[in-house]
Amino acid sequence: MSEPTQDGKKLEARVKSVRNEFNGFLKINRYEIEADRHEGGKETYERLVMERGHAVAILAYDPKRDEIVLVNEMRPGILAAGEYPYTDTLPAGGIAKGETAVEAAIRETTEETGLTLKNAKQIQDAYVSAGGTSEKISIVVGIVDTSAGSGIFGNDNEKENIKTRMVSARDFINEVKTGVNNDMKTIIAGYWLAEHRDALRTQYAPKAAGGKPPKPA
Repeated sequence: MSEPTQDGKKLEARVKSVRNEFNGFLKINRYEIEADRHEGGKETYERLVMERGHAVAILAYDPKRDEIVLVNEMRPGILAAGEYPYTDTLPAGGIAKGETAVEAAIRETTEETGLTLKNAKQIQDAYVSAGGTSEKISIVVGIVDTSAGSGIFGNDNEKENIKTRMVSARDFINEVKTGVNNDMKTIIAGYWLAEHRDALRTQYAPKAAGGKPPKPA
């Protein structure tokens, strides 16, 4: 990725001051920033930034049954936007202090689905909405056994009420590609799975794959 320059020098920005505006489940800080302008010179301005730490989203895949796990929970942000708030997404949650993304993924999988995540690895990092929040989501893929079935899970202390849904990889990828699913982290994971599904089945469930790739999504 190319870096923008001004007179051959890389553009720079620095934080001059930070003032807290709100503390709660999330934190809002007011940043005073001095930044280079593309056309030359500098400018100082203020921006509000929501800060709630970083998070992890889990692509929990069963290569033998060729299924993934989605969770359904009421999403206040979608409700505030005026749309139906009960949506299917990847299991996800905050990364606690001292945790790696993979450690958080293993913990959150058990907490939100009741399943055990194995062979977990981090595949992608992405900022949620860099114009207004510092939050970054790490997507982790891992292997689960979906034969344990669905259920209702969540952290009571956080008033979570989460229902799991086991869905075929083919249907999941189709929901992503046709716009049925509107959750960004879930969409990114769906396209990743479309590209790597055959390899995962060959590696972790060669008998189930039968030596042949699964039907195209």
